[in-house]
Amino acid sequence: MKTTLNRDGSSKKKVLITSILFMGLSHIIYFKQYVKGLFYALIELLSLLSIPFLAGKIYGMITLGSPQPNIPIKLRNNSMFMLVDGILVLAVIALIIMCYVLSVRSALSEYKDYCITGDMKGNKEVMRSALGKAFPVFGLLPSVFLIVFFVVVPLVFSACVAFTNYSAPQHIPPNNTVDWVGLDNFVTMFGGEATWTSAFTRVAIWTLLWGFLATVTCYVGGLIMAVVLADSKIKIKPVFRSIFILPYAVPALLSMLVWKNLLNGSFGIVNRTLKDMRLITDSIPWLSDVWLCRVVCVLVNLWAGFSYFMLLIMGNMTAISPDIYEAARIDGANKFTMFRKITLPLVLFQTTPLIIMSFTHNINNFGAIYFLTGGLPKVADSTLTSAGGTDILVTWIYNLTVTLMKYNYASVLAVIIFIVMAPFAIISFRNTKSFKDGEL
Repeated sequence: MKTTLNRDGSSKKKVLITSILFMGLSHIIYFKQYVKGLFYALIELLSLLSIPFLAGKIYGMITLGSPQPNIPIKLRNNSMFMLVDGILVLAVIALIIMCYVLSVRSALSEYKDYCITGDMKGNKEVMRSALGKAFPVFGLLPSVFLIVFFVVVPLVFSACVAFTNYSAPQHIPPNNTVDWVGLDNFVTMFGGEATWTSAFTRVAIWTLLWGFLATVTCYVGGLIMAVVLADSKIKIKPVFRSIFILPYAVPALLSMLVWKNLLNGSFGIVNRTLKDMRLITDSIPWLSDVWLCRVVCVLVNLWAGFSYFMLLIMGNMTAISPDIYEAARIDGANKFTMFRKITLPLVLFQTTPLIIMSFTHNINNFGAIYFLTGGLPKVADSTLTSAGGTDILVTWIYNLTVTLMKYNYASVLAVIIFIVMAPFAIISFRNTKSFKDGEL
């Protein structure tokens, strides 16, 4: 085999084909970079030796096992383990493919340098250059592995469950196997069965309404309190700031459980106090009437969350030059006009990405709903679907997995949440200054 390369670029195809045939082959034959070439070759050799194992795991992921009623339960095929193994193998294959691509690109890069300089790098020079370039790579490598195996793999697994019949009582491993069912679960949620479709529509609408109201009320409440506390006539502003920050400082779990007891229809302090003051005669069903309970959720969340936006907006307001207000005051503007024309536009400009992030947070605000109402009160379809009157999608997912063990339907909801929320997260990130400028 002719191992010389032309400097006019005509040997590029030869380098490309050789590097594709076997990882590191071009480095060894043409560039005499034996250490680098053998490193890539070792990766491919190990990959080839692992093919029977990898193929077996992928086959298990495709079939998800077969029923084995004649052997002990512990020895039967566990469909979920087989699915996880298959996804892990696919992640490993993806990493191998990345190494393969890097090998080809490295060979082409070496040939490009040779065409420019006419010299081929020796092993020492290659090792010195590789060590310099490898420092950030090896620094990020642990994070990449952690993200792949502890973030990407679980996400893919959750999405895959949506296309199976993993649910009680007929398809719970290892006693029974799980099967791929395609889009059947999505069809059930979106029109296949009236009860499930009705429950999904109700919960989805309330989830969006809850996310919008929870975000708007907290932001408006925080904005009002920030503007009020910015008034120089208030002499004890630090005291009020300390008082208003307490609901945010106390863990939400404790706050919601306390409010749940305070608003209890039978023995809650709120109803008892109103009765003692002779303002009401019958107990108010704070947590047993669907719409009143939803209003309570929004108001309690306002009490717990407005201080976050209050502090955030107060920090933004300090960056507004006093000269702007002074000029507006000279022109005859009153306080409301200065707020509408100066404060509000500048504050909104700075906090819009955070408003979007707050909306996505409230859509998935499990604690604010679950620990306050537990999803109650029940409605007509709650017995079958476990979706209460105040349940949002994330609390319904919890009920489906813990109460009904309908993991397939819960996974469908998780996929829907991801599809809806991902654009908001991407828009919020792309609107940040660090992303636009490429620096902090």
